[in-house]
Amino acid sequence: MNKNPRFFCDNCNTEVYGHTKSCPGCGRFFASVRCPSCDFAGEEKAFTRGCPVCGYSSPPPAVKHRSDKVPVGPLPLWVYLLSICALIAVVALLINRLLN
Repeated sequence: MNKNPRFFCDNCNTEVYGHTKSCPGCGRFFASVRCPSCDFAGEEKAFTRGCPVCGYSSPPPAVKHRSDKVPVGPLPLWVYLLSICALIAVVALLINRLLN
């Protein structure tokens, strides 16, 4: 298991090297390093073996993107019945107008 600390951009969660001054993913400039566990912020050299306050050195949890997709599946039976009833009502109204 690798015990070296890993650094991640607060803005886009891209993994970056400890000496990096800006994120290669989003371009954000880093003024300091912040621990995701205890929020301690300091210079990069203070984090050579993880957070100097709480010892955190694991990567942050993966970012989960919210999915706006609706699951696809068969519609309930009442939707089909309601559609058929509406279609019959529209056809009946059209026939009634044509005959009158």
